[in-house]
Amino acid sequence: MREVMTKSMARNIFFGGSLFFIIIFVGLSVHSHRYIVTTSTDHEGITESVALGKHLWEQNGCINCHTILGEGAYFAPELANVMTRWGVEDDPEAAFETLKGWMEAMPTGIEGRRQMPNFGLKDEEYRALSDFLLWTDSIDAQGWPPNDAG
Repeated sequence: MREVMTKSMARNIFFGGSLFFIIIFVGLSVHSHRYIVTTSTDHEGITESVALGKHLWEQNGCINCHTILGEGAYFAPELANVMTRWGVEDDPEAAFETLKGWMEAMPTGIEGRRQMPNFGLKDEEYRALSDFLLWTDSIDAQGWPPNDAG
């Protein structure tokens, strides 16, 4: 090989390297999309109630305080495994009652404690939100959150 790199050699290395990494990027993107669609997401479990719960999650800005699957704010607890922590992951009715009771008990008015607003949800909305959190709890999050406390 020459000691001096010519313009054409530099251009070939640039374009060849760029093409190589573009192909790698596209391949990893396709693999990630395929994995999400076929493995990590439970499409059959997405009911109208789960979709409504997701809509309520977004509409009420829950992510402004809570994290879900590691995304969101860190003011309030992670909710990806909240139904497992509460021990109601196999009982939708208990999940609904527990979530409704917890949310209606807020705010507690304890000085210096983080307070969750009372959104004044209807029973149908509490059920949808609990169904969404149950569905989220069933996602294969590959070990997330890293501890049981969320």
